[in-house]
Amino acid sequence: MDYERSERSAGSLTLPTAIKILVAGGFGVGKTTLVGTVSETRPLRTEEILTESGVGIDDLSGVEGKTTTTVAMDFGRITISDDLVLYLFGTPGQDRFWFVWDELALGALGAVVLADTRRLADCFPSIDYFEGRGTPFVVAVNCFEGSRQYRLDEVQAALNLDPDVPVMLCDARQRQSGKDVLITLLEHAMKARDARRSG
Repeated sequence: MDYERSERSAGSLTLPTAIKILVAGGFGVGKTTLVGTVSETRPLRTEEILTESGVGIDDLSGVEGKTTTTVAMDFGRITISDDLVLYLFGTPGQDRFWFVWDELALGALGAVVLADTRRLADCFPSIDYFEGRGTPFVVAVNCFEGSRQYRLDEVQAALNLDPDVPVMLCDARQRQSGKDVLITLLEHAMKARDARRSG
């Protein structure tokens, strides 16, 4: 199903454009938090308690206090304007749940890759995935308390990103910060689409 639809009229009812956005990143980076913070409806979550069966499989370094994990997706909705609604799909962060990514990515306009500077290498699978599909994405560095702060150009270089990929700081717990990330993604995705059309 393609979630990028043009505005339609049904009698006197005008339906808004619906856009599908993915929120990706490594395990424990804040995807569930971001979706829940910006969603105007109660978010759908598929979190389960971490159990002993994940010992040796789930790397908890840097997120030792984490007790749950997303096993399918998180889902939320945010209205940007009267004619624009975003549907947010948070992806699972562990490798063993990657089989759901292709389904979640169908019809997505773009993606937010959340990054944690304490575990920056965890971003690479998400970045590789979206680069391989040609999906526009932005990198949002989630500012965890006590983590070392880096300049955005240092993060860009460490992740070996193309210069046109936006990198920004965010706080997944703050609604306005999350909205700023989504607006940046929309602007970036529209520029990428226009560049493809003119090319």
